[in-house]
Amino acid sequence: MALTDEAIDKIKAMIVAGELAPGSRLPKEETLAGQLGLSRSSLREAVRALTAMRILITRQGDGTYVSSLEPHLLLESLSFAADVSQGATALQLLQVRRLLEPQATGLAATLLKPKDLQELRGILDRSRTVTTVEEFVAHDTAFHLRIVEAVGNPVLSMLLQVLSTRTQRVRIVRGSQAGHALNNAHADHEQILRALQSRDALLAASAATVHITAVEQWLATSLTDDPMRTIGD
Repeated sequence: MALTDEAIDKIKAMIVAGELAPGSRLPKEETLAGQLGLSRSSLREAVRALTAMRILITRQGDGTYVSSLEPHLLLESLSFAADVSQGATALQLLQVRRLLEPQATGLAATLLKPKDLQELRGILDRSRTVTTVEEFVAHDTAFHLRIVEAVGNPVLSMLLQVLSTRTQRVRIVRGSQAGHALNNAHADHEQILRALQSRDALLAASAATVHITAVEQWLATSLTDDPMRTIGD
């Protein structure tokens, strides 16, 4: 095991054991290095890595602290993996999204307030006026995120953002026949919104399933048409 990995594991073990509680300040570098039997350089590398994972946070001039360790905060560090996912890996992420998001959409049908539905209507109206794939994806992301946020579970919201980041969505739309895909997406979004407006949880979940399945098919077709091609090439 590399020294940096060993240092990371030792700090994690202290957190798991409760020796370093959420929000607590780490001991001074020299003290902690001696306590863990590590070199100060290995400890610094471990702290940098754990900071990137959102497990630790560094406050300039104040020291290094354990973060709140809230699951939705820790999940943010996974977004990069989704951003760079292509081909079969991107398809696997979409499959997981299909397992989760329809259920969240069904729950949202009973929780969205009239002002929330008006906001969703506005997002869809604006999405029809865009001129680029990037603009469409921005509205598409906002639409789905706003629905999931109504459930009130930040872990679920962040997990679904990780499963389908804006960068990944742009790749998928560009990899499909964009014009046809966008027209279908607009129609799917309208179906979802109508189900939400009618407070029909089952219909909302079904409409979301149809929509995400269609996105899966766009991606799968792109891969089938040219197996050597990765989405985004």
